Amino acid sequence: MTGVRTMIYFTSDLHLGYQKVIKNRNRSFDSVEEMNETLIANYNSRITPKDTVYLLGDLTQKLEPKEANSLLARLNGKKTLLIGNHDKYKKYDAKIFKEMCDYKYLPDKDVPIALMHYPILAWNRYQHGSMMLHGHIHSTGEYNEANREKGIRRYDVGIDANHFFPVSLDEILEFFGIN
Repeated sequence: MTGVRTMIYFTSDLHLGYQKVIKNRNRSFDSVEEMNETLIANYNSRITPKDTVYLLGDLTQKLEPKEANSLLARLNGKKTLLIGNHDKYKKYDAKIFKEMCDYKYLPDKDVPIALMHYPILAWNRYQHGSMMLHGHIHSTGEYNEANREKGIRRYDVGIDANHFFPVSLDEILEFFGIN
């Protein structure tokens, strides 16, 4: 019997509930409700309940804890939160997440990965082929392209850089030409 392969995904900077991010980041939504529903639908269209997902911060903004938790509970997957600047003092329900932390290092023997909300210039084994995945900067895909051209394995997993969708580990490895 062949099982369904579970995937690993990354995303950040959803800013669910925050009207101003639509204008500030040129997001193509008419309302915060439309943005929330589209981002949740996009997320769940890729991520199953069995998949692993690393949420690299700034999940909600300007929401009461009850509303924030209600929206986050709708997101599929086994979720780890890397705390962002807009998550710091939130009263997120810990049951929604497998883990909450500021920094995480995934020491895979082939391609180790450092995870944090903020981009950093040097991370565990960065001179030995590891990758750094982050959010925070709301870049376009051009930032990721520029890093690849310079041979820097640093990638913005934020929704603004990835067409409002989470990105899989396989897609990131392919982007950097790692097989």
